[in-house]
This record gives sequence, structure tokens and C-alpha cells, in this order.
Amino acid sequence: MKTQQPIGIFDSGIGGTSIWKEIKYLLPNESTIYLSDSKNAPYGEKSKQEIIDLSIKNTEFLIDKGCKLIVVACNTATTNAIEYLRLNYNIPIIGIEPAIKTAALQTKTGTIGILATKGTLNSSLFEKTSASINHRITIIEQVGNGLVELIENGKINSTEMTTLLNSHLNLMQSSNCDCIVLGCTHYPYLIPQINKIVGNNVIIIDSGEAVAKQTKKILEDNKLLSDTKKNIYNTFYINKEKSVLDIILKDYKGININYLNF
Repeated sequence: MKTQQPIGIFDSGIGGTSIWKEIKYLLPNESTIYLSDSKNAPYGEKSKQEIIDLSIKNTEFLIDKGCKLIVVACNTATTNAIEYLRLNYNIPIIGIEPAIKTAALQTKTGTIGILATKGTLNSSLFEKTSASINHRITIIEQVGNGLVELIENGKINSTEMTTLLNSHLNLMQSSNCDCIVLGCTHYPYLIPQINKIVGNNVIIIDSGEAVAKQTKKILEDNKLLSDTKKNIYNTFYINKEKSVLDIILKDYKGININYLNF
């Protein structure tokens, strides 16, 4: 039955596991297949066409695995490739983009920060979303150069990471930002470090919970929600060293992680 087919999720690396965790929390009876294209991370430094080509490859891999719905758990892939994917594949496809509208509603100082990849910040979709924000709100954009690479190499709590984050967040702090939007699915793993730097009075916003809720809604609308608790599986594929995935997923049981020459 189609309802028993898995949810497919892909990202430029391990960052999308932050989205996977939210989906599993909300939809524990769903099987999942996650594709980590770590060999090509980060997507944020690539051209639009390169991002589209990689997204096509990832999407077709998950469709071949029988997925009933695909979550593009990558801000850069969403902002650059989601339109193409939806036009060319007959399957529900959910994207993710920075939650700047949420930040605009929550800010009290009138200044919000966006920490994202260059590919996301330079995209037409991000530009369109930004333009829809109240013109009285100041948006401080910061490219998170180097962050994805450190996360992919297991250096989340390293001195290098602390130094880099301090540098990236400096302008936001001096500009009195009271909301910081994380525009990359890798970045939620940095929230404890970011909180140490900016303090607890700054709201950190990511899109994980919203994406999980949208996934549930689309499954319901298409009558694709799993109706059984039997034979649930969670399979991960990664085309680079899988030790970082082992660490990030260590608290989850029944996880199957596979190396993929992809």
C-alpha cells in the first residue's frame, strides 16, 4: 500500500537530520529514507544549475527507492531548485526556506539577523520573501562561510567553530538584533553555541517544526499517512565518511546507516 511507503528526505549533508528529527517526533509511524550528499557539501557555494542538477539526482534516487513524498531538507536546494522539481516530478515535494516572516512578527527591536549560505541569500526566492517584510524592519544578512564544512567534519564544538561564529554574529550583535533566523538546516546543531555568544534574550528561529507540520498536512491531504505501527524503518545513505551521522543519531534506535557510492 502506498501509505506504507517511506518519506524521502535529502540534504547537501547531515544538516537535514535536524529536519528528520522533527518529522520523526511528529510522525513516529512513518518510515523514512534520508540521503546525505556530503561529498558535494556545501551547496551554498555552487551555481544555480549545479544545485538543480544535484537536486534532480537526489530526487530520482529517492523516487527509485519508492518514496511517497520528498522533503528537500536544504535551504539552498529549496530556494534554487524546488520550482524545477515540482514542475518535473509527480510527487508531493516539500521545501524549506528561512523563517524571516516569523522573525518579523516576533522582533521588538525592529532588527532581525539571517545566518545562511550564499546560495540561499542570493536566490530569487529569498529576495522575494525578504521584499514582503515590513519595510521598517532591518534585515542583517550574514553568509555562514565555513560553518557547514566544520559541522560535516564533526567539529561542532571546536575552537574553530566558536571563533567563526563570533565573527559571523558580530554585526548582528552590534546592530541590536533580537531574532536570528537560521537559514541552513545544518545550523540548528549550533544553537547552544550561538546562545552562549548572543545571550538568552535573542530568539533563535529555525524551520524544523514548521516543515514537520507541513509534511503531516500534505500527507493527510493526499491520504498518504501511515495507518500502521508495523515494519517501520529509517534508512540513511551517505556518500562520505559516516562517523558524524553515527554521532548525531546515537540516541535513536533501529537506524540503518549505509555508505553510498553516489
